[in-house]
Amino acid sequence: MLTVTKSVKFDAAHVLTNHQGLCKNLHGHTYRVEVSVAQPPESTADMVIDFKDLKALCEEVILSQFDHAFIYDSTSPAESEIAAVVKKHGMRTAALPFRSTAENLARYFHGQLSVRVEGLGAVRVWETPDSCAEYRK
Repeated sequence: MLTVTKSVKFDAAHVLTNHQGLCKNLHGHTYRVEVSVAQPPESTADMVIDFKDLKALCEEVILSQFDHAFIYDSTSPAESEIAAVVKKHGMRTAALPFRSTAENLARYFHGQLSVRVEGLGAVRVWETPDSCAEYRK
């Protein structure tokens, strides 16, 4: 089976309210997202997906919404309050109905991409150069 992976990066801020560690404070990451697509076993094609097409999908689904944004949990009063201030000053926000952990982002990106990409395999979200979360069905 052939598999290809496209990697994209974006910078964003977030906060994890109700967390006991340092991530309870507002901070940012240079996220790296890796999207892997597998060829169906019965396929004899010599290309799984054009990298340019996969990059365009990643830009549309991920980068256009999250790059240089404050990612926040819209169900959290504290995070919503911070987001209101950010918006008031003309800055970008990205609301999600859950905490913005790497695990949840990987699951969310997978869900958004799976309706557009046949053979979607794993989606990995790297918060730091040596820490990532992976989601696959």
